[in-house]
Amino acid sequence: MGGKVYLIGAGPSKDLVTLAGLKAIKKSDVIVHDRLIDKEVLNKAKEDAELIDAGKKKDKHKLTQEEIEEVLIQKALEGNIVSRIKGGDPFLFGRGGEEVKSLRQNDISYKVIPGVTSAIAAPSKYGVPVTHRGLASSAVFVTGHEDPTKEEKSVDWPKISNAGTIVVLMGVGNLPQIVEKIKETKSEETPVASFEKVYSEEERVVHGRLKNIKEIAKEENLEPPAVTVVGNVVSLGEFWEEK
Repeated sequence: MGGKVYLIGAGPSKDLVTLAGLKAIKKSDVIVHDRLIDKEVLNKAKEDAELIDAGKKKDKHKLTQEEIEEVLIQKALEGNIVSRIKGGDPFLFGRGGEEVKSLRQNDISYKVIPGVTSAIAAPSKYGVPVTHRGLASSAVFVTGHEDPTKEEKSVDWPKISNAGTIVVLMGVGNLPQIVEKIKETKSEETPVASFEKVYSEEERVVHGRLKNIKEIAKEENLEPPAVTVVGNVVSLGEFWEEK
């Protein structure tokens, strides 16, 4: 009898995992987890559960994406209940779509359990909404690190910059280039904030405007992981002061 795979979004902290996610974790025989999850979530697993670290760092992957998918398939075929735990939400830049496709192709039973994404949770912790009736009627979520193997780039920065709020994930390394692209459409006075390592002991906010955020981020040594928000909603943040 085949097993089942749960693709679980664990949110940005142990306190933001859904009840459905915790229920699946507690009954799983195998847990395949990412690097950026709150490790205390793993304490909810059964004592005899097999834990597999599939964490990825820039240029340092313990398992390739193909190997991760192979593990999920093999463990499920062995009859196990498998939890694939990801930080945030599995379908927002989490490669959950690729894993679901692979499971379908191999007739593996699965269920997706959505999670709280840091794209919203990080700014909201500091009082920044991604939409606001008076300031932003639209929001766009974009990766700051497109797959370099893609033949055609899909991030259309001129169009994206027309949104009321731009939320950039995985964009610390390319922040200078991203800022320059957004400035082609948005005013250089537009507020910007990068929320670094939110929900950890090292969390902080680096903020400024499009005209000076590159210099500020460099001076303050902004590090990943960070969520960067561009738009007038940033000025609502409890941290906001002119720089």
